[in-house]
Amino acid sequence: MQIDQSIFKAYDFRGIYPTQLNEEIMERIGRAFVEFLDAKEVLVGWDMRLSSEALKNAFTIGATKQGAKVIQLGMVTTDALYFASGKYNLPGVMITASHNPKDYNGVKFCRAMAAPVSQDTGLLDIKEKVLRNEFVDAPVAGSVEERVNTLEAFSEHCFKFVDKDKIKPLKIAIDTGNGMAGKLLPIVLKSLPCKIEPLYFELDGNFPNHQPSPIEKANNLDLIAKIKELKFDLGLAFDGDGDRVFFFDENGEMLDSSFITAMIAQKLLEKNPGGKVIYTVVVSHAVPDLVRSLGGEALLSRVGHSYIKDLMKTSDAIFAGEHSGHYYFRDNFRADSGVIAALIVMEMLSESEKKMSELIREFQTYYKIEETNSKVENAAEIINKIKEKFRANITQEFDGVTFDFGDWWFNVRSSNTEPLLRLNLEAKDKKVMAKKTVEILRMIRAQVQSLKVKVKSPEFESKIFNRAS
Repeated sequence: MQIDQSIFKAYDFRGIYPTQLNEEIMERIGRAFVEFLDAKEVLVGWDMRLSSEALKNAFTIGATKQGAKVIQLGMVTTDALYFASGKYNLPGVMITASHNPKDYNGVKFCRAMAAPVSQDTGLLDIKEKVLRNEFVDAPVAGSVEERVNTLEAFSEHCFKFVDKDKIKPLKIAIDTGNGMAGKLLPIVLKSLPCKIEPLYFELDGNFPNHQPSPIEKANNLDLIAKIKELKFDLGLAFDGDGDRVFFFDENGEMLDSSFITAMIAQKLLEKNPGGKVIYTVVVSHAVPDLVRSLGGEALLSRVGHSYIKDLMKTSDAIFAGEHSGHYYFRDNFRADSGVIAALIVMEMLSESEKKMSELIREFQTYYKIEETNSKVENAAEIINKIKEKFRANITQEFDGVTFDFGDWWFNVRSSNTEPLLRLNLEAKDKKVMAKKTVEILRMIRAQVQSLKVKVKSPEFESKIFNRAS
């Protein structure tokens, strides 16, 4: 059969079911994964998507044909799969397409101890095995075991990161978007005194209420309205497979993940003095500034979970945060977890006796725009022109190009999948941020007349920019 090779991504395999990804391909993936790792046992978890059950079965058939024992964990979150991989010291896969629309599905991979598998560390080999399809059945087929209570064990593990008794009766609205966090959170939250307003906890692969992608504002409107209506203390929004979380204050304002990273870093450095914290090029400089001020060491990583996990391993860093809502914890097998991040923020909010908007303000030492997209046809040419103008201020040339001017900085990078340039910029002064954002966007959009730059004067807010999508 002809396989659409666009399903082979940098960190996972993902495509539209059944035209791009189907049972036959997934059976090959099962065989390839086992053959590549020479695995004797493999963990399998899956989400609530309509095709996940069938794809899980196909993966199981392929893996057992190669002689591996398949341990099925049931419907779990991705961070629970990583936890199980660490707990049992076994490789695993998660059948999910994360935040993508309902017609998509995919598979995420990890080695034993939740170690990442990316293009550089095995995905290209697995891809080639899938395409060649030259598998030989094992002399003895593998068996299948069902292992229940993974979510309960993971819930207990999550509470190792906080003092449960310090969490007060907060009022929290939580939107899981009919995704897998809706199965995990009731187990986690039942032992807490918090008042919870659950939105869309019912597992439903049709995603009848909104897409499971909280990074997009349109998908958070119901949550924001509920926070305001009930005058709640905090809002949480999880993506489809439950490994990412986004935070909202008592006013329904979505909080920048950079400043949440700074918050969590402070808490973990209290417990691990002198520890190392990882950040990426598009994370606010508030993070490395804070880490250094507390006596820790700030380490810069490329964007992407495999790079971050590898750096965590070699440096023994205690924590890492990305602007995309991923939070990684050394003591969680260096894997990311939205639930652990949420519990730590809940504990800090309880201890502070402040409103969430007041607490986060302590970490907002820079004025930062939202990541702003511009549709362009000549991304490389535009980046080169910007480099020519600001060559003396280039500090990094991975994950785009980063320029630092002391009191302000910006990063510009191309999208891997769309004709877009992405701009991140922040400054110590709000007016400097406004002025420099206009300047850089005019350079980017000089030949794009349909995209106007609008700025409120004299104050500036990032949301007034037209954002190409």
